[in-house]
Amino acid sequence: MLPSSCSHISFNLTESHENILLTNEIFLGSTVNTDNTMQEKIKERIAVGNKAFFANKNIFRSKLISKNAKLKFYFSVIRPVVTCACETWILKETITNILMVFERKVLRKIFGPTYENGSWRIKTNQELDTLIKHKNIINFARVQRLGWYGHIERMQETRMVRTIHAWKPISKRPMGRPRIRWEDDVKKDIQRLKVSNWKTLVQDRRRWKEVVGKAKTALRVVEPY
Repeated sequence: MLPSSCSHISFNLTESHENILLTNEIFLGSTVNTDNTMQEKIKERIAVGNKAFFANKNIFRSKLISKNAKLKFYFSVIRPVVTCACETWILKETITNILMVFERKVLRKIFGPTYENGSWRIKTNQELDTLIKHKNIINFARVQRLGWYGHIERMQETRMVRTIHAWKPISKRPMGRPRIRWEDDVKKDIQRLKVSNWKTLVQDRRRWKEVVGKAKTALRVVEPY
């Protein structure tokens, strides 16, 4: 039974994999729509993240709390609010920029400006990324996706998630460039990690966990300014 907020969601996956209908609704904190767009969902998560940030602004302003403690607070309380269900995100450039702008705002509040040549200046994007050891919000989302992808690949064929993942639409796609699929985006990350035998590794939970661990710092997103 679906919650009352999801009463308009119609989901029908027949044995022949022909019929799926989803309307624009919120289900388990995520927006489900027919266009499969991520941007509105991300904006909603950032809006909730901003509320959590401003609700705890006294912690970030306090001079009695160390920067390391503030950073841990952000990683454990604020960021999870924004990255809820990030395992399913398609990280286009627009979405990446929106998320990085949010995180840098928080990081600049934590680390403050830099005193250089007799004047104060805000820290650059590279400096912020170095301070958090490249464990930015985009890398975090990518690591979560890799872990979820491995979980799906190890599922039994009869599981609903695996069935939907393997499902192929029968109807024709609209004209123009095909949209980036979630699986394509994840496979790009695997290629960036230079994992040649990933189809074998993904079936081994322990070895795939090592690949995911490597991705925590290997998949970097750093602006040159």
